[in-house]
Amino acid sequence: MKKTGSYDFYLILATVAVLFVISAICVYGMFSFKFAQIQNMPVAIKATYMERMNTILIPFLIALIVILGICIPKRLMPTVWLNRFAVLLGILLAGVVWWIDLKTGLTVILTLSLLLQTVVLILALAGSARLIFEKKGYWLRVGSSLIHLGLILFILDLLFYKNLKLHLLLFWITTLATVAGMLLCFYAEWVAGVFDRTKACNNREEDKEASIEQ
Repeated sequence: MKKTGSYDFYLILATVAVLFVISAICVYGMFSFKFAQIQNMPVAIKATYMERMNTILIPFLIALIVILGICIPKRLMPTVWLNRFAVLLGILLAGVVWWIDLKTGLTVILTLSLLLQTVVLILALAGSARLIFEKKGYWLRVGSSLIHLGLILFILDLLFYKNLKLHLLLFWITTLATVAGMLLCFYAEWVAGVFDRTKACNNREEDKEASIEQ
């Protein structure tokens, strides 16, 4: 268990809290939509309902983006630089929102986060020692990287829900990345054992072939 005052502990708490609120809003919206029979009402009422729910959801999506904006670069830079990076991210978001609109600002930040997290995932797959993780272990790092990638894609999916084809693509990639990441994190030792046993079997086969040739 991490110390209560640790940076990572508070980031985890904040992430869990924000995701819980987002989930609660989504569940509430789904049931209220059904019970109020909004699906049988005129299109204008449906649109108003969707806009109202989106307005409620947006602050928590922004909070999640800010948290991810701290978590993702944390793998690549020391803690002392994280606050500065978060400030720069906030300035960029505010600038794009002021110049264009909120959706574009969120899309820009999420795209940058997606590119950065893709780099983290590639480095994790390559077994790079440059990445900064609290826990050691190849599969734990890969799993954590996949979960963060899934979170970014989840938010992008919420932003582009009106684009059906893109929505479905992002949904399935998000699902696969998140589920795979959780499995690798929860069963990291078992996965490592499977690969170690496979590698050992291959080495024995190679040794047998080498001895036969000699």
